Amino acid sequence: MLQVKHLLADKGSRIYTVGPDEPVLAAIRTMADRHIGALLVMRADELVGIVSERDYARKVILKGRSSNDTPVRDIMTSPVITVNPADTVETCMRLCTDSRVRHLPVVEGAKVVGVVSIGDLVKAMISEQGAQIEQLQRYIAG
Repeated sequence: MLQVKHLLADKGSRIYTVGPDEPVLAAIRTMADRHIGALLVMRADELVGIVSERDYARKVILKGRSSNDTPVRDIMTSPVITVNPADTVETCMRLCTDSRVRHLPVVEGAKVVGVVSIGDLVKAMISEQGAQIEQLQRYIAG
């Protein structure tokens, strides 16, 4: 059973952050530059929220707000749904589906150690299922 720690070992544990007082425009620029869909909102080492492209679309664009004048804290999602490195990929998929989120910060103790996305989870499940199918085919053939 694949765990979050296995995903982080493969993809790395790099995280991208923004401060809660920074303008939304800075967050959107960072997401565009990094080709990512969400940023962790951090105050020093404390995870205080998460901001996504979805938050931007629904809470800035659709409400006619200014990206430059709106602070991230006004549109971020808080509290944040988190997972730990020992959680399984299946547990994370269930969380994403039930909570309708696409990004899960990985927290160990009080420290953020990475982020997994729905794409990471789907990729891992496809890979794991492919390996199981291959084993079954070898078993049947052999």
